[in-house]
Amino acid sequence: MTTTAITNIGSLVTNDPSVGDGSPLGLIENAAVVIDGDTVAWVGPAAEVPAADEAFDAHDRAVIPGFVDSHSHLVFAGDRTAEFNARMSGRRYSAGGIRTTVAATRAATDAELEANLLRHLHEARRQGTTTFETKSGYGLTVADEARALRIAAAHTEEVTYLGAHIVPPDHADDPAGYVDLVTGEMLAACAPYARWVDVFCEEGAFDGDQARAILTAGAAAGLIPRIHANQLSHGPGVQLAVELEAASADHCTHLSDADVDALGQAAATTVATLLPGAEFSTRARWPDARRLIDAGATVALSTDCNPGSSYTSSMPFCIALAVRDMRMTPDEALWSATAGGARALRRGDIGVLTPGARADLALLDAPSHVHLAYRPGVPLVSAVWQHGVRAS
Repeated sequence: MTTTAITNIGSLVTNDPSVGDGSPLGLIENAAVVIDGDTVAWVGPAAEVPAADEAFDAHDRAVIPGFVDSHSHLVFAGDRTAEFNARMSGRRYSAGGIRTTVAATRAATDAELEANLLRHLHEARRQGTTTFETKSGYGLTVADEARALRIAAAHTEEVTYLGAHIVPPDHADDPAGYVDLVTGEMLAACAPYARWVDVFCEEGAFDGDQARAILTAGAAAGLIPRIHANQLSHGPGVQLAVELEAASADHCTHLSDADVDALGQAAATTVATLLPGAEFSTRARWPDARRLIDAGATVALSTDCNPGSSYTSSMPFCIALAVRDMRMTPDEALWSATAGGARALRRGDIGVLTPGARADLALLDAPSHVHLAYRPGVPLVSAVWQHGVRAS
């Protein structure tokens, strides 16, 4: 198996506090990384790098773990430019906009949905994303939800069943019947393709009792719960996530002191995943990351890439937003976009650069990871290795 040494790294982020400067980022200056196949074999000072079959000179630039995007909605068709334009002209966002994408997605062919998914994956990878989670939720029929997950599962192991995105128009008069479908026939058809089960617990979507029934049924089918919680208003989502030991409570925009305390106490099991692209694209209130971090919560950052409320695939952009508007430090934001995302997916092999981890990393055209927030909007990712293979 071929080994590759990436040498002359000016600043290496390992996310291993036992090495380097001892910080959560485990920064090593003047560093090197050795890749063996698809795995990190060695990290350390460049002066001590072992021999390898091939070498790549980083020219004193920074290397970071590949971004872990733990929340996205990439199996869809259609365009919602008109909705975005109207919202930027003063219309308030609501969950109802999802119905536009549902109609377009149902009308699309499998080939069209897969081509759109791949376009967004390639776009994200060019910006340093090496692991992504994605959801169904734009079909909302048994057949359409199952095919969305089947298409997604061909390209990532992190697939989420989100039949409970909204109640579709064809069930508008029978939401209880739709919950029965989501927890019954639809779940049975979708579970073989998914690892996770999710629900949009929000006014206009699913209430706390409905969300509990959906997540409990998913768990009984072998899926791990995660939840869209407290995005548009305060609700029961965060408390339900903690109670059910969901892997993540996502959005976490409107939190009470009790919610923050609960996420702090559940830091080992339930990650607070913050999605600043949604607040940026809807002019909504920003989540208070500082409040969560100070309470001891584990925080992840993700794009929420979707055609309606957060149409960005850029993790660097989300890092810049988190630092500027959510009171995170550059170090915290990078950790949350890498190791934090891995925690939200309950993975220990990604989001870190340590021996035995998957060889997913990004080379920045900058001397430090701080430039991700310092130079917002600048395409700083100059090379990406995914599973040990240089992908860009």
